[in-house]
Amino acid sequence: MKSIGIDVGTTTISIVVMDCGSFMAERKYTIKNGCFLPSKNPEERIQDAQVILLRVRAVLDEILTTYSDIAAIGLTGQMHGIVYTDRNGSAVSPLYTWQDGRGNLPDFDGRTLCAILSEEYGVKASKGYGMVTHLYNVKKGLVPAEAVSFCTVADYLGMTLTGKSRPLLHISQAAGMGLYDPVAKDFRRDIAEAAGVELSMLPAVTPEIVPMGTFHGIPVSVSLGDNQASYIGSVTDGENAVLVNVGTGAQISVLSDQYYEGYGIESRPLTKDKFLLVGATICGGAAFAALESFFREYAAAAGAPDVPQFEVMKRLLEQQTNQTESWKVRTTFAGTRENPNETGMIEGIRTSNFHPASIIRGVLNGIAQELYDLYTAMQNGTGIAKSRLIASGNGVRRNTALQNIIQDRFGMPLEVERNEEEAAFGAAISSLIAVGACSLEQRLSM
Repeated sequence: MKSIGIDVGTTTISIVVMDCGSFMAERKYTIKNGCFLPSKNPEERIQDAQVILLRVRAVLDEILTTYSDIAAIGLTGQMHGIVYTDRNGSAVSPLYTWQDGRGNLPDFDGRTLCAILSEEYGVKASKGYGMVTHLYNVKKGLVPAEAVSFCTVADYLGMTLTGKSRPLLHISQAAGMGLYDPVAKDFRRDIAEAAGVELSMLPAVTPEIVPMGTFHGIPVSVSLGDNQASYIGSVTDGENAVLVNVGTGAQISVLSDQYYEGYGIESRPLTKDKFLLVGATICGGAAFAALESFFREYAAAAGAPDVPQFEVMKRLLEQQTNQTESWKVRTTFAGTRENPNETGMIEGIRTSNFHPASIIRGVLNGIAQELYDLYTAMQNGTGIAKSRLIASGNGVRRNTALQNIIQDRFGMPLEVERNEEEAAFGAAISSLIAVGACSLEQRLSM
């Protein structure tokens, strides 16, 4: 018996076929998303939801032709973003992705929507969060006339596969939209209505991982937020493990029985009584990629081939004899979730350490330090302490220098997750939870 996990990411769509006996991925598919659409507003980041759907369906049809023992299908995907749907459950808008930055534009008497929500309603919501995006569209008259609801792209995929006309969101996705009440496990409808949201448009929310319908007779579970799905796909010892994920951004996630919010820390629901304490940085692997782009630009200007510089950077690190000469780099190059206007910083430069390896290692140290600071904030706020350190994401999996730096900074041996498509793998596991073939408690205590 096998299950399918689908992860609709921002740059790639990952699909795994998992053997339900061994909990190992039997086959993996990776499709380039490549569905970004042009926009007149440079802060608007949109993708073609219909093309995404067609690309997933093509692979799904191939899988079902190849395998006759698929027991369940699980979904996850990029959090925070929204697509509008009509009364038939069809998309009537592009996908406004999590990268949409219009919530931070001072378009409302010199104020941003994020500032308005904070100052007038006392709630924290970042740019790109679905409720912020929706409110921006409401106030600018950009909501499609045919729209009756909205949901994430993974939820839209679930709707189309199961023939549903209204979205059903798991709390992990609902919380990612903002204006979420962790006690009621629903949206803050009072604040949403006061801010201008028509309540009839809000999607239904469930705290349970349940099937939302079937596709060719196969149960399809509600989608999970990609952070929660990645956690389920990576961690088998929730009691003792801290998960570090480095992709374009970076996150640190810790399982908790208690709700806690602190500076840079949010509680993301996993189940009705379990949370992930999450600290997220905007520049994780993106900081290292920005440095590579810097070196590449210079090399091309000097007449060298315009090719990736990652291998050269790796070689320079290996040749560095004194690692203590690294520059001190704060890798908040794109701001922070708390302060989008935050900038990065480089210091500790001397003529004796003015070498490429010094800034390369400094950037890697900065990535690790941002994550460690968030973990320290969790510990100080809750008293939680973990003894195992697990890493996932290609930004760390393919960078042994970063692995060593993170291990040294946290003071724990680092275990790199073997399944590369963690979110899709977690989605496949969640589908088994939805049909009662296993429980989350079993998964997190294997």
